[in-house]
Amino acid sequence: MSWDSYIDNLIGHSAENTDKACIIGLNGTCWTTSAHAKALKPSAVEISNIAAAFKSGNFTSFQSGGILLEGVLYQFLRADETIALGKKKDQGAITLQKSKTAIVIGHTKEGGQQGMTNIAVGVIADYLESLGM
Repeated sequence: MSWDSYIDNLIGHSAENTDKACIIGLNGTCWTTSAHAKALKPSAVEISNIAAAFKSGNFTSFQSGGILLEGVLYQFLRADETIALGKKKDQGAITLQKSKTAIVIGHTKEGGQQGMTNIAVGVIADYLESLGM
């Protein structure tokens, strides 16, 4: 099964405010591939750190050190049990939302509306959740 079609779906739901996306597993694997033109391409270490924070529900590492994604360090804005938000001046913003077994990540292009990315990421995460994923 290819998860890459979810990238297009997410971007479509954001009214084009999201320019890149990916889905990673809570087990530390990347579900989407780097072959997609609009895929976020996190490193294995970045995936592991993000998955660990969401699995534990402890976002202290994000609060103290930011959220590292594709080599860009985003300032941590806020989080709850299932969502974390970050922003980097002149680099855009990121939205991360957990489902039962995955984390959906969307990148808001600079000047875009992060609220639209939040909605789009939520749509995909909620759909995965409804499938038990």
